[in-house]
Amino acid sequence: MDEKRLRSAPLFAELGKKERKALATRTDRIDIPEGKELATEGDFAYEFFVITKGTCEVVHDGEHLADLGPGDFFGEIGILSSERRTASVTATSPMEVIVMTEQALRSLHHEDPEVARRLEQTIQQRLTANRG
Repeated sequence: MDEKRLRSAPLFAELGKKERKALATRTDRIDIPEGKELATEGDFAYEFFVITKGTCEVVHDGEHLADLGPGDFFGEIGILSSERRTASVTATSPMEVIVMTEQALRSLHHEDPEVARRLEQTIQQRLTANRG
């Protein structure tokens, strides 16, 4: 993935160029069709997603929790805390997402722990701001 594309995503925009370059080798851009389930509540988490285009809905115990769109991200709780998915997420339109696997995050921790720490810190800050 191109470092410049990562810069366009709010989650990665505050990271430095060196940090985005380290992430670029560990992330992929994928297209998702409308109706595709990206995360299933109760399943183990293996990746997290950053939405660059399109929308999706978040459902927990059959109850609609949120609609997400460009700039939003999901799946981070499962891979950061090695837990099962807390909700199901389904595309409500065609989407483009940036995806990072748990394995890629572990690799980043091993090879460049400072970048991994900055990414996790940025995720935590965004989560806190969104709850506020």
